[in-house]
Amino acid sequence: MSETNVPREKKAMDQASLQMIERAEKLGASTTFSRYETQKVQCGFGKSGVCCRICHMGPCRITAKAPLGICGADADTIVARNYLREVAGGTAAHSDHGRHLVLLLKSVAEGKGGQYAIKDEKVLRRAARKFGIIDADKTKKQVAGELADIFLKEFTSQEEHLKTLSLAPLKRQAVWKRQNIEPAGIDRMLVEALHRTTMGVDHDYKNILMHAFRTALSDGWGGSRVASIVSDIIFGTPIPIASNANLGVLGEKTVNILVHGHEPALSEMLAIAVSDPEMVKAAKEAGAEGITLAGICCTANEILMRHGIPLAGNFLQQELALLTGAVEVMITDVQCCMPSLPEIAKAYHTQIVSTSDIAQTIGAVHEAFDEQHALESAKGLVRRAIENYKRRDPAKVCIPLAKRALVAGFSVESIRYMLGGTFRSTFRPLNDAIIQGRIKGVAGIVGCNNPKIRMDSYMITLTRELIKRDVLVLNTGCAAIASAKEGLLTPEAALELAGPGLREVCEAVGIPPVLHMGSCVDNARILEAATEIVLEGGLGDDLSDVPAVGIAPEWMSEKAVAIGTYCVASGIDVVLGLPFHISGSEKVTNFLNKGTHELFGASFHVCPDPHEAATLVMDLINAKRDKLNINKKSERTLLDMKQRREAHV
Repeated sequence: MSETNVPREKKAMDQASLQMIERAEKLGASTTFSRYETQKVQCGFGKSGVCCRICHMGPCRITAKAPLGICGADADTIVARNYLREVAGGTAAHSDHGRHLVLLLKSVAEGKGGQYAIKDEKVLRRAARKFGIIDADKTKKQVAGELADIFLKEFTSQEEHLKTLSLAPLKRQAVWKRQNIEPAGIDRMLVEALHRTTMGVDHDYKNILMHAFRTALSDGWGGSRVASIVSDIIFGTPIPIASNANLGVLGEKTVNILVHGHEPALSEMLAIAVSDPEMVKAAKEAGAEGITLAGICCTANEILMRHGIPLAGNFLQQELALLTGAVEVMITDVQCCMPSLPEIAKAYHTQIVSTSDIAQTIGAVHEAFDEQHALESAKGLVRRAIENYKRRDPAKVCIPLAKRALVAGFSVESIRYMLGGTFRSTFRPLNDAIIQGRIKGVAGIVGCNNPKIRMDSYMITLTRELIKRDVLVLNTGCAAIASAKEGLLTPEAALELAGPGLREVCEAVGIPPVLHMGSCVDNARILEAATEIVLEGGLGDDLSDVPAVGIAPEWMSEKAVAIGTYCVASGIDVVLGLPFHISGSEKVTNFLNKGTHELFGASFHVCPDPHEAATLVMDLINAKRDKLNINKKSERTLLDMKQRREAHV
């Protein structure tokens, strides 16, 4: 079906995507954008969250004439149950990612990790000490084994609360204890979420929603946090690295391989395999000039921040990348990989290869990734792409020229190093800049694309507005890729677009005004950064005190629901560009958008307009600054340690 109802320029803002959308129209190719048009009149019951199909007496739809389902459940119960199930789905996705990595760490510790090894021993030992492991006189494999066992218990624990909760500020831990939302094992939380929402179990909307916060915490401070820690141990802690972004990174005369999904184990080996002289030689023998590996979605962010592998695009560009006709193989694993990909690939020589047993797609070739022989498995995929290059039809190739330079890889460790150096790594300069007002606050802009919003436009408009107002922006996931395509991930962007205070800080430190912190699972890094700000002192003693806001402008996934929920539970206000499916219950809506502020010091705020969102974010940040008594002009002074201890917060 051609895309005729909505003007092309209202579907995306970057020229590469617009060019490929036009190409899709001419070819009559079905894409997300055209399929959205066929679904334009979307189900009102689903949008408001009042459709229930949990039991087979229904499905039931709540209306003014039918205010109760067949079992007697009202709109409040039904909406709350649907919300909890979304949180459970998002938590399961990110936490299963974490479990996979912990099992890999255990294999490495037991000498069964194949080509995988411990790349960052400092992070390993630092993490081990945080969880009470005495690492003196122990080999790194011994320490890794003990740490892996602790992390595996985070999934299976039945009564003991997650140990990773101890990574939060003490005052925030007390909030969770007081509200009785400290999660036990991740697996238990997920099973309990499904049990509670089964017909005839939990009918109290507040009780259901409190378990949503409990479940989400098991993701943000459990599964996701574990995933980031273990990724750094096995693959190395990210440091600032230069690369490029957008579809123009594909090579007209190179073997092009796209990796798409979320699991870093495979992409890590592919990054090594494509540089192997044997593979490069084979590509040239096939008539290519070399091999180009690029990423889509969060796997893109994983290999970017550790290897400098370029970003081909974010979520809504996955189909557009295939329409270039220049992709030999797209390798998928889990999460956000559209089932439409093989259908589009049929028009070209492109092969879609699924590599995860839990994520197979009709029309794709399934080739399970063998972690025990990881490098050889990766080379096999590269050989497949090289062989397929010979089948490429040059007449069908259309690669947009658009691409932008970027600097990515700002882990918390690299930020500490850039602010203080090797021997005095610290967040102190950032805290001081916030206290002095040069930086007004911090905004974490995260999440997906959604065809309901012109691709990237909300994220980019809001980001530009915030950095202009001296707000430091932290990006993960598809939002980070959007900023990369717009040229916002370079130090030069601060000179051109940032307000005077933020520009001064960025220029002094040598950082962009927008910091790329990783994939969507790495939202845990943003929580870690906020915790560092609290621990550094001068900006309160809880996350709810920090002038920081989380924003999901164009979100679409259950994972985003879980992320937003654990951020609010952590005391960080969350601004949504699109509402949750909860409008069918006034009580649930009021609880999430207002009532949680009394419980956690934060709540959700829905704001469909990016300019209005910028104003809202500044209001939230300034309210925190007022409470800290730092929202006033003052002369810049150097404080000694005694003065810092006596500072009123």
